[in-house]
Amino acid sequence: MGNTVKTAFLLTLLTLLLIWIGGHFEGRNGLIFGFLLAAGMNFFTYFYSDKLALKMYKAQPVTREQLPRAYAVVERMTQRMGIPMPKMYVIPTQSPNAFATGRNPKHASVAMTEGILALLNDEELEGVLAHELGHVQNRDILTSSIAATLAGAITLIARMGYWAALFGGYGGGKRERGGGVSSLFMLFLAPVAAMLIQLAVSRSREYEADATGAKTTGNPYALASALEKIEAYSKRVPLVASPSSAHLFIAQPLVGGGMFTNLFSTHPPMEKRIERLIGRKSVNGLQ
Repeated sequence: MGNTVKTAFLLTLLTLLLIWIGGHFEGRNGLIFGFLLAAGMNFFTYFYSDKLALKMYKAQPVTREQLPRAYAVVERMTQRMGIPMPKMYVIPTQSPNAFATGRNPKHASVAMTEGILALLNDEELEGVLAHELGHVQNRDILTSSIAATLAGAITLIARMGYWAALFGGYGGGKRERGGGVSSLFMLFLAPVAAMLIQLAVSRSREYEADATGAKTTGNPYALASALEKIEAYSKRVPLVASPSSAHLFIAQPLVGGGMFTNLFSTHPPMEKRIERLIGRKSVNGLQ
């Protein structure tokens, strides 16, 4: 399924979800309200989902003068890939990670943490930034940004519906009798639905971006080494992320504990990613 089709699917899913919820709670008037709300949210997710993701992690824009090392790498990589220069951001955390977002290559942004800049050498940083630019070149940044917004919307709407039913009911009759069950169903289904959306768009795209980054730099070992370092250091200094946007990052951030954390992981195992790059599971080990 191409990224254009995935994007259309996600926006259609959001529209149908909002219309169904509106009709479920308020009948015909709710259908109309749900449609109008969906139209507004579709507009927002297309044009502003990237800004929402950047704001969520307090990413700060940086200039070439402030971050010449990363700018030099990105300028070199974008010339090789034939894509425009993205906006650059730094996330104020010592946990090493990075992500790309935006609706197309002309409106792309790359964000990296302070931790990743301190942890990686120049070749490793080049590999990571080439990976993120791979997402831009492969045009999956819009799909992943919309998925993040949609996942958050599903969870929020379900919780709003639950509390509305709990305190206000549906106006009597059969709706009121069934309200508690349906609202509880929506409340617990929402996180699962959000994660399933992420799984649908995330796992293969990481492998593709790894391959694009390695091909662009001509140095798969540097990216593999960076991934191994990020994996090890992230365990000591984890990045706490929202479940709805965890799939944006190059490495799986911490999305909270619980029995379902591994089941709904949005990233392939790091060992498998490294093995695809260099033919073994560890850069420095004997695996």
